[in-house]
Amino acid sequence: MAHSEFDLIYRYLASFGTGPNTVLGVGDDAAVMSVPAGHELLVSSDTQVEGVHFFPDTLPENLAYRVVSAAASDLAAMGATPLGMTLSLTLPEADELWLHSFSMGLGAVVSDLSLPLVGGDVTRGSLTLGVTVLGHSPVGAWVPRTGAQVGDWLCVSGSIGDAACALALMSGELTDLDCLDPDDEQYLEQRFYRPTPRLALADWLRQTATACIDVSDGLLADCGHIGRASGVGCRIDATKVPLSASLSKLPGEQALRWALTGGDDYELVMTVPEGTPLPDGITQIGQVTDDDGVTCTGYSGDDLVSKDQGYDHFRG
Repeated sequence: MAHSEFDLIYRYLASFGTGPNTVLGVGDDAAVMSVPAGHELLVSSDTQVEGVHFFPDTLPENLAYRVVSAAASDLAAMGATPLGMTLSLTLPEADELWLHSFSMGLGAVVSDLSLPLVGGDVTRGSLTLGVTVLGHSPVGAWVPRTGAQVGDWLCVSGSIGDAACALALMSGELTDLDCLDPDDEQYLEQRFYRPTPRLALADWLRQTATACIDVSDGLLADCGHIGRASGVGCRIDATKVPLSASLSKLPGEQALRWALTGGDDYELVMTVPEGTPLPDGITQIGQVTDDDGVTCTGYSGDDLVSKDQGYDHFRG
């Protein structure tokens, strides 16, 4: 039995649109959202394509959680509070089992992030997901990439490198590692498929941070983005970069290389005035300098800065 686009939307997606700022959600030509008085609207979009951003055999519930979390991390990086999102879903076919599984993950991430689904589109083609997230912040209080000042501390949330290690495990690049037990492997995969956008840091970031970005391309690359936007340099002390207990089990400096150059952690890198008290879960890893680019001390391997600049879709 063939299913229309509207059948699919209402059956699997329409129930996730309830939120305090949703005036009109799925079901009309456009959603209607209310923005609190004295606040501004922040908007960001993210697209993920099968075979480029995720494996073809990725469980649909993991895929839903990951793609929404990745998009929401951009809101976290600017100190925004979630408002709602839209989803454009391109499917090879109307597979109801796939859609049911996808809707389970979507329901979980909508609940976890307080990010209702207020609209979108379903069409046919190669598996592709596009998410546009909406957030709000008090007027002028959002955090840009452009405000880092020489002398600021360079800080990071959570732990770094887990997603890159998980990708190596899942792709078969990393094998025969007796140092990792099944619990470690499960933890690392969860960090890849179910990242935690640091939305809870919004108030602190708006009050404290001079610049911020999420770690999607890689720590070195994303620090470089802050440096270029702010007209400053960044110096990282690799010995201070926080690693999870699981990643720390790896021998040699492979874990540190993943932490410095791997992407997809969706943690935050921020600059704050020197001496700022840091909340739990935030680690100082370096300082903003008046040099050009990103330098890294405490790593004895190859020159990471010149060889590893993070992920670039169009790099030849």
